[in-house]
Amino acid sequence: MNDTKPEPISESLTIDAPLDEPRLVGETGNAARVSALAERILVSMGFRLVRVKILSGQGMIVQIMAERTDGSLTIDECEEIHDALSPALDVEDLISQAYRLEISSPGIDRPLVRVSDFRRAIGMEARIELSRPHESGRKRFRGAIVGVEGEGLDGVLTLERKDAGPDDEKLSRMKLRDLDEAKLVLTEELIRESLRAAKAHREAGGEETEDSSPEETTLPSRGPGRFGAGAKKPPKGNKSKPVMPAGVRAQFKKK
Repeated sequence: MNDTKPEPISESLTIDAPLDEPRLVGETGNAARVSALAERILVSMGFRLVRVKILSGQGMIVQIMAERTDGSLTIDECEEIHDALSPALDVEDLISQAYRLEISSPGIDRPLVRVSDFRRAIGMEARIELSRPHESGRKRFRGAIVGVEGEGLDGVLTLERKDAGPDDEKLSRMKLRDLDEAKLVLTEELIRESLRAAKAHREAGGEETEDSSPEETTLPSRGPGRFGAGAKKPPKGNKSKPVMPAGVRAQFKKK
């Protein structure tokens, strides 16, 4: 049994990581092509790609999560990334229909896609889903992150399970190469620690950070944007683009 004790969350939040640290999971299909382009541009700007999602429903949405190596992202940086990626996506013509581009930070209950994400989240509660069954026969787990040994796909995650039955092992070790999806659980403790980290960031002279993930963002009810029906022209001399709630930038592209 692993007796490693979780580090205090406030200490874990300070972990920085290499810019070129590889992700443990990746996209498929068209999202993978968008991801390859976005990752090159983001790294050149000093950011890291977290994930790409292409959603279809009432219009296509391309969601791109990005961050600094310490896990932060400001509202101004969301705009900076949007303005760099938008023309590049147009030139490469990777999306064959009209779409809306959204840029966001990973949010408080963030996806965990790199070893450094798990190390930063030691002591926090997470949901883990594996691509293949664990030795216990399970693929889904929920529990507190105890630690990570090794690097990259060779890493091994130790989880103190919250969903363990009376006869189950409380500590489970799982190979990160089998990871399909992982995400922090939005708990009161996580919110408190995130607020403390944000306060410390502001007191150190940092900018306001963007803390909500795209799926938690409420889109404006008045319409899609400047290409939407009934969209009003901005006043002359006003070249600023709207910033959506939580700092997510969105823009329609016509094909």
